[in-house]
Amino acid sequence: MKFLIIEDDEGVAVSLKKTLKMKGYDSEIAKNGKRGLELSKKNNYSLIILDMILPFYQGKAILKKIRETNNTTPVLILSCITDTDTKVDLLDLGADDYLNKPFSFKELLARVKAILRRPSKIKKQKFKSGDLVIDQEKFNVSYRGNLIKLTKKEFDLLNYLIKNQDKVISRNELLENIWDINADPFSNTIEAHVRSLRRKLGEDCRDLIKTIPGRGYIFELRK
Repeated sequence: MKFLIIEDDEGVAVSLKKTLKMKGYDSEIAKNGKRGLELSKKNNYSLIILDMILPFYQGKAILKKIRETNNTTPVLILSCITDTDTKVDLLDLGADDYLNKPFSFKELLARVKAILRRPSKIKKQKFKSGDLVIDQEKFNVSYRGNLIKLTKKEFDLLNYLIKNQDKVISRNELLENIWDINADPFSNTIEAHVRSLRRKLGEDCRDLIKTIPGRGYIFELRK
């Protein structure tokens, strides 16, 4: 399992590589956006850790180019930007998660573990809600035959809500099952992912995921 770290701060990049190595993850470092993009096209990685502010190419542009080539490698964004709209834009472009700077390596390792973790005991079947089809075997979602591109985290979130359809799921339950038990309960990552997911589902389907104030979220299946 090999990671790509695209980070121009040498101290941060080296520390990341050493920390990941201690946990058994090998890493390669790219110190600018141009080199990072080249390596992402040339090699197969299990995870790309991408800084937002880089020489030559900015992180957002790199992420867009990676996804335009149908590269589905998970991408963890490192960013000083904390506003929800920016995070939603990154999710729409295909980011799997983001970590605000400055960060603790303990939290980073928890995020990495959560991204790499595969959904457990997923039954190979399809769920239908009206014209919306969720294929758990192929890990894709379509509406009226048109594929909806979701990140792994968005698919896991939708899949979990569907498997627990008509049941209110709390934020804490989502954090523990879709993210990681060590995830920050005070962050707005769930809200940002739900917002992005609704946007991608479109006007006809976004109301399937309802917010229950003070309690969590519920997926209401259409017949």
